[in-house]
Amino acid sequence: MPETPALPRHDWTIDAVVALLDLPFNDLLLQAQTTHRAHFAANRVQVSTLLSIKTGACPEDCGYCSQSARHETELAPEPLLPLATVVDAATAAKAQGATRFCMGAAWRNPTDKNLEQVIAMVAAVHALGLETCVTLGMLTAAQALRLKAAGLDYYNHNLDTSPEFYGQVISTRTYQDRLATLEHVRAAGLKTCSGGILGMGESRRDRASLLCQLANLPAHPESVPINLLVQVEGTPLFGTASLDPLEFVRTVATARCLMPHSYVRLSAGREQMSDELQALCYFAGANSVFYGEQLLTTPNAGAERDRALFDRLGLAFEAFEPEREAPGACHRTQTAGDQPAP
Repeated sequence: MPETPALPRHDWTIDAVVALLDLPFNDLLLQAQTTHRAHFAANRVQVSTLLSIKTGACPEDCGYCSQSARHETELAPEPLLPLATVVDAATAAKAQGATRFCMGAAWRNPTDKNLEQVIAMVAAVHALGLETCVTLGMLTAAQALRLKAAGLDYYNHNLDTSPEFYGQVISTRTYQDRLATLEHVRAAGLKTCSGGILGMGESRRDRASLLCQLANLPAHPESVPINLLVQVEGTPLFGTASLDPLEFVRTVATARCLMPHSYVRLSAGREQMSDELQALCYFAGANSVFYGEQLLTTPNAGAERDRALFDRLGLAFEAFEPEREAPGACHRTQTAGDQPAP
């Protein structure tokens, strides 16, 4: 049986990752759960809330995205939100138990003027006592440094899929463009949030290759979002055959084995997942979720449903820690039942 190393590795081969994905299901989940318990509290889940601060009219052609100006979807473009609207949304997210507030803008890359407005949002959300995360498209090295100086905690920039499958999904931005932005983010001292999307028609080997790319970065992303494709009518990937739910769980478990210190986040697609599927994902090492009724432009599992599921599973919300404690240390937490009603 393939073994998970005691220390993080950055020298994985695709074949070695495929071997993990190919394990008998129970063996893979046991390995993932054992790895998870070695580095995290077993029943704690970090909660983030996501807000679209600038919606639609994106020049990119990502085949899954409703915000692309190249696709005929029903999404109406919206300009950058006012600062007060963002602060109100962050305040509400904190009241519902979120510890991190993530802001997304549909840009290929931000202009310096755009960045100034986002920096004001970062500062205001930080002042509420929340961790901050933004996803703004590609960044230059100088822009990453400006965001770091403004107090940003995390920058999200997903690899989406494997290098081999990438060209079937996106043509307006290269894989190397994505890797370069992640390098700028790391060099600036920001924490990275990077993962991918499953169910776009890729093979198991493609999923292995994506995980291999993430695990072989110079530093593992602090957060690894695992998205399940939300099919939007009018996008090129609408009508793609659905992914086997157990294959999704296998991918989550393998991500946990490869990146033992990373938060593995259940992201887009939870609204269409059964409670049983989500429970398997938590057992497989997922310990972070996007929380609230809406992601950027697609529906999410509702906060009330999440609290009810957490209660049934004995899971608790992880409280905000400015600097995460070492594995095995005590964490301050609230139970799901302690959260106020939405």
